[in-house]
Formats: sequence, structure tokens, C-alpha cells
Amino acid sequence: MLSVLIWLPIVAAAIITLVPKSIPASGVRLGALFLSGIVFFWNLFILLKFDIHNPGMQFQEYLPWNETLGLSYQLGIDGLSVLMLVLNSLLTWIAIYSTSKQTERPRLFYSLVLLVSGGVAGAFLAENLLLFFLFYELELIPFYLLISIWGGEKRAYAGIKFLIYTAVSGALILATFLGTVWLTGSSSFAFDAVSTQTLSTGLQALLLAGIVLGFGIKIPLIPFHTWLPDAYVEASAPIAILLGGVLAKLGTYGLLRFGMGMFPEAWSMFAPTLAIWGAVSTIYGAVVAIAQKDIKRMVAYSSIGHMGYIVLAGAASTPLALVGAVAQMFSHGIILAILFHLVGVVEAKVGTRELDKLNGLMSPIRGLPLISALLVLSGMASAGIPGLTGFIAEFIVFQGSFSVFPLPTLLCVVASGLTAVYFVILLNRTCFGKLDNLAYYPKVLWSEKMPALILAAIIIFLGVQPTWLVRWSEPTTTAMVSIIPSPQPTATPQVAIMK
Repeated sequence: MLSVLIWLPIVAAAIITLVPKSIPASGVRLGALFLSGIVFFWNLFILLKFDIHNPGMQFQEYLPWNETLGLSYQLGIDGLSVLMLVLNSLLTWIAIYSTSKQTERPRLFYSLVLLVSGGVAGAFLAENLLLFFLFYELELIPFYLLISIWGGEKRAYAGIKFLIYTAVSGALILATFLGTVWLTGSSSFAFDAVSTQTLSTGLQALLLAGIVLGFGIKIPLIPFHTWLPDAYVEASAPIAILLGGVLAKLGTYGLLRFGMGMFPEAWSMFAPTLAIWGAVSTIYGAVVAIAQKDIKRMVAYSSIGHMGYIVLAGAASTPLALVGAVAQMFSHGIILAILFHLVGVVEAKVGTRELDKLNGLMSPIRGLPLISALLVLSGMASAGIPGLTGFIAEFIVFQGSFSVFPLPTLLCVVASGLTAVYFVILLNRTCFGKLDNLAYYPKVLWSEKMPALILAAIIIFLGVQPTWLVRWSEPTTTAMVSIIPSPQPTATPQVAIMK
């Protein structure tokens, strides 16, 4: 059942590469849409069959592969991964749908997108450390090509930078996995067969540092974030959706699954540092976003800030905080996807992303009133306005983290306020403002609006019905935090003074 999520996209990618050149690009696109749609609906079928009361792995598949290496084809799904799989398949379909029908080299483009989808699904499903690493690295070359071939003016530089950073991330993770299995004396790389309880605290801390650094690059946390603005900005809008909405989630997922899951004692020791690190990342991302003139770069830096909330929640290691972390991962993916799609539409119709050159898009004279309204909605969701999915995710994170790390949580609350600042700047300069000319931009077709309307409906529905967002992960996250020693709460400044 789970293998379909991996191998259908990969087989579909192979089929598309063999499609005769006589078939037009629109036909290739429809084929990719149909195949990715099947994957998405299969994901929904699995979601409906998923037992929300079971905290363990479900629908497990096992096939011996190379027993000498301890490598097995072992798949499973739980509350930490089930929503990530739905997010991956949904945003893959959205990315294919929003791709221009005139895309050059469509067979290669759509096959690479589907290959990325299969690799990401495999990473979320893998229960074997080496199998996870293989799928984790599978997306490296496809994303590099997607950025370098179909990107902007500086696509070659952005692609190489992405390649180098991601390769270093993979090397750190592989070295940590190999070191963990070797030091524990395990004969298998199966996740449930590796126990670090016999290792000294120092060795656990050293191995966890490799996990944190490896996945910290992928998230990314500062100062490992410099690849992100270049990659997001130079990538086309559909690929930026996959980079921010899906790929970055592998970083936070890996941090929680392998960092928290394999090294609970060391995780408790690292927790205060991780909490501060996450808070600093949120503040940095928000402050730098305020200074941007390119709206796509502004959205890219906002992603850095919002990923810091997840790190804070993981550090707090309370059941409520970890539920919030999963909710934030899903919400962030949906919100970032609609933002990148709308920015892509604005750039395609207006011809620029510069704040100083955009104004009055909300006016019917401009021809973009609905796109502007959706941009306002997505900005509100990113800023955490109540009634939208961004609010409930952030609120749960803050409520679950405050009792353990009050100061980092307050810094994240401040960063959330700063998010409203830079989105007000963006919306004020793009959607409103005095018209400096009466230019009427090309009409936005309903087919171009559709992805944003779908994502907006999800943002509103999950904001009004948050139970549908948190119910899937609660038993699993509760079980995960039960093995974590309580981190030492940080004192508020007032308490510290009194002492």
C-alpha cells in the first residue's frame, strides 16, 4: 500500500521521459497531472484508513534487501509522517498544475518533479536509516537540475550553492547514521533496532550534533541558511513551492524523528540551545524580510523565521508543543505554496517583483483584484491572524513551549508580530497605494487562479476546524515525548533577578 506513494511517481517519471516527441507539451503536462493526481488520492485513501488512536507505525512493509549491510526495504507511517505525505502529494500536483503550458523541455521537467515526489515520500516512509538516506539524497540532483535549467538569471549559481549545501547535509547525516550503528553494535540499520541507551552521554551528544547540523542545513537554521534565498528566488514558482513547502520539511521531520527519537537524553541536554537557536532564527528571518525589496525574496526569508517555531516546539518536548510542530509543518507548507504561486502570477502579469515598481494591484483597473485579495488572505495566514490555519499552529506551539522556555517563546511571539509588519509593507505597496499609471495588466485566467483558490480553501477550513489538523498526530507525538527527560526550564528575566 505505501510503496505506491514511492514507486508510482518514479515509474511515472520514467514513462514520461519515454513519451514520443510528437506528443505536445500540453499532453505531457496532462499526463503528469493525471499520475500525480492518482498519488494524491491514494494518499487521501491511506489517510482515511489511518487509525488516529494508534501511536505506532501502521501499514508496515518489509522486504530484506542486503542483510550484510543491514539494509532492508522497511516502510511505515505514523502521526509524524502521515500529514507530510499528504502535503507532498498535494503540492506536487499544485506545482505541476501551475507550471506554464509553454515550459521548455517538458518531458524532463515533469519527470524530475515526479522523481522528487517519489524520493520525498520514500524519506517520510523509511524505517531503515540507510533507506532514509538513499531517498533523502534522491531529490538532490533533480532539484539541482530544476533550479539550474528552469530558474532565473542566476540559476547556475543558486543551483551549485544548493547542491553543495545539500551534499554536506547528506554527508553529515550518513556519517552520524554509520557512527550510531557502529558504536551501538547493532547488526541492522532498522530504526527500531538501534538503541543508543548503552552509549555514554558524550557520545550521544556528539552523534546528535551531527544530526542537528545535517538537518539544520536542510531546514535551514542560521547561519546555514544562505543557500535558501538564492535557491527560492532563482527557482521558478512551481519549484519554489516544492522547495519551501516540501523539501524543508524533510529537515524538521528528520530532526524530530532521528534527533529526538534516537537520542532522547542528549536531546534534553541540547534543548535549551535548540530553543534559543530556533528563536534567533525566527527573529533574524523576520527582520531581514522587512528589509527586502523583492517580494519573492521577502517570502523566502519569512520561511526561515517560521521554521524556527518548529525547532522551538521540538526543543520544548511537551505533547502540546510537538502537536503544534506537526501542525506548523503542514500549515507552513500550504501557506508558503500559495504565497509563491501568487508571487509567480504577479511576476508573470506585471513583469516585476520589485516593491518599488508595484502598486494598486487591488484596483480593477489593474486586472488583479482577486489575486490581490488572495495575497491579503495568505499574508494574514502567515502572520497568524485568528481564523486561519497559521494562527492555530503557532498558538499551539507557543502554548506548549512557554512553560519550558518562556524567553525563547516570547521572542518567537515578537517575531510573529514582525511577520505582520513585513506583510503589511508588502500588501500596502503591491495591492494598495496610489496608481502612478493606468496600465491594465493581462487578465488572470481561472486556471491560473485555481491553485491559489484550493490552497486558500484549505487555509480557511483548517483555521475554522483545527481538529482536522491536529487529530492525526496527537497519539504519536505524545508517545515520542514520553521518553524525553524533561528539559530544564529557562528562567524568565524577572525570576533570574529575584534569585
